Amino acid sequence: TPTPSFMPVFPGAVGYGIDTPAGRGGRIIKVTNLNSEGPGSFREALAASGPRIIIFEVGGIINLNKNTLRLTEPFVTIAGQTAPSPGITIIRGGMELRTHDVLMKHIRFRIGDAGATGGFEPDVSTYGSSAYNIVIDHCSFTWGVDENMSVSGPRYDGPNGTSRRITLSNNIIAEGLYDSIHSKGIHSMGTLVHDYCTEVAVIGNLYAHNNERNPWYKGYATGVIVNNVIYNPGKWPIRLGYVLGEWDGYWTPEPPRVSIVGNYMKLGVNSTCQGLVGTNSAGKAYLEDNIALGRSGNSLPLTYGGVVTLSNKPTWPNGLAPLPASQIVNQVVNHSGARPKDRDSVDQRIITQFLNNTGQFVNSQNEVGGYPTAPMTTRTLVVPSYNIDEWLHSFSLELE
Repeated sequence: TPTPSFMPVFPGAVGYGIDTPAGRGGRIIKVTNLNSEGPGSFREALAASGPRIIIFEVGGIINLNKNTLRLTEPFVTIAGQTAPSPGITIIRGGMELRTHDVLMKHIRFRIGDAGATGGFEPDVSTYGSSAYNIVIDHCSFTWGVDENMSVSGPRYDGPNGTSRRITLSNNIIAEGLYDSIHSKGIHSMGTLVHDYCTEVAVIGNLYAHNNERNPWYKGYATGVIVNNVIYNPGKWPIRLGYVLGEWDGYWTPEPPRVSIVGNYMKLGVNSTCQGLVGTNSAGKAYLEDNIALGRSGNSLPLTYGGVVTLSNKPTWPNGLAPLPASQIVNQVVNHSGARPKDRDSVDQRIITQFLNNTGQFVNSQNEVGGYPTAPMTTRTLVVPSYNIDEWLHSFSLELE
């Protein structure tokens, strides 16, 4: 294979947008406390301008107190792998990524309802025309009130008006809150890839106990869904298609076009879906080497609801070589989520439930032990004057 003409954002990165420099070459900003805001906080580091690499001299819990994190300044590397054990866990809130050229690794989001009774619908999401070249790798997302981790933006502004060139790789995306405080009532969503979001790669993730959107690609969306494990999806596992009523008065959108390769699905106690990939409008998919199993291990249909199967991949990232579906359970169990060799109790429980065919939808984080707690830990980091990429990667290798 030819040598790529770019340096991937981290060694071994695959997907779309991986040619981003993120914060490479920028200044080092150290997070030195667990405060929700103010000097030395993660929020202040996100708000800084110019290329920057955010490293963590502290580990523990950042309580957002229902105040969303917002990232609007581009060219940033969020190196959660540099935090001392137990790593960085963000609770009681989500994050909006409204800018470009971003790498985020090894951060946990335990979003939850924060005790609210309404008017609080957090998730973690890319959003808008400035959201492109974003890679989110080895993070953990649970208890979203809206989605857990999504790719989104305006509906009618075309592919350059919304999120694009996004990769979600090696994450755990689980337990979207079911009968919680969302204004629409029953929810529990994994990942939405909104209308017109293009070149979105969902690779090597564990989706568990999300009623819908495991993931869902809407009108005009394109991308790949490769080497994921989907456990106990409810109404919809992988969903393709637009909602025509949302386009009322405009036009009938084009169906999404997605390459779906090397995935493994196992139904659980809440599953009512009929197969791996479904639509109730229109969706086009290239399918290869996928495994779909019922609760008793019986094989299920790969498509239902009128999915149009394509004979060629409609899109495919350069250099992506999928593992066989038969190897994916072992890969995802051992290597997905934030800090796989230093997992918190939430990720450990979700992995164990998948392996034991147990677990179910949750309505609140309080049903599964509540928000995590951890003492603050600290570690002074001596940053080398060169080979910063190699230095950051050495922390990742210890955890992955």
